[in-house]
Amino acid sequence: MHFDPKPISPDSVPAALDKAHRYRLLNEPAAAESICLDVLAVEAENQQALETLLLAITDQFEHEHAAGVRRARELVPRLDDEYKRQYYAGIICERAAEDQLHRLSRTTAHGAAQSAYSSFRDAMEHYERAESLRPTGNDEAILRWNTCARILSRNPILAPAPKEEYVESFD
Repeated sequence: MHFDPKPISPDSVPAALDKAHRYRLLNEPAAAESICLDVLAVEAENQQALETLLLAITDQFEHEHAAGVRRARELVPRLDDEYKRQYYAGIICERAAEDQLHRLSRTTAHGAAQSAYSSFRDAMEHYERAESLRPTGNDEAILRWNTCARILSRNPILAPAPKEEYVESFD
C-alpha cells in the first residue's frame, strides 16, 4: 500500500522544525526525519530542515548503516556554505565510525577496526577543512576533531590497515 503524505502549510514550518528538534532529543529520529521531509516539501532549500534531517538520518545508522550513510551524504551538497558542507560531512563520517566501533564490540568482522579508524580519520580531515572556514568564535569543528582524536587514542584496536606491498615473483 502507498499513501501520499499530506502537505503542511508554509506558516507551520517554524513550529514543525521545533518539533523535529524535540523528536531528535527524545531519541525518535524517524519522527524527526519525517517532519523534515514535510518541511522540505514546502521549502526545498530550508537549511535548518536539511541539517536536522541529516542529523536524524545519522541517528539511525545503527539500524541502516550503509543506506543511512548514503542518504546523509546526498544532503551535504544542498547545504548553502562550504563550512557547513565540511562540518556535516565530518559528522557523517564520525557517526559512521562510532557505529562501526559499536559493531566491533559485537563482532569479529575482519577489517572492522581498520574501517572505523579510516572513518574517524576521514571525519577529522573534514573537521580540519571546516576549521579553516569557520566563523569567528565557532570552534565546533575543533571540538569534534578533539573527540575523534580522543576516541582513537583510547582504542588501540583502531588502527590503519596495513600497507600492502607488491612483491614481484621471479618463478
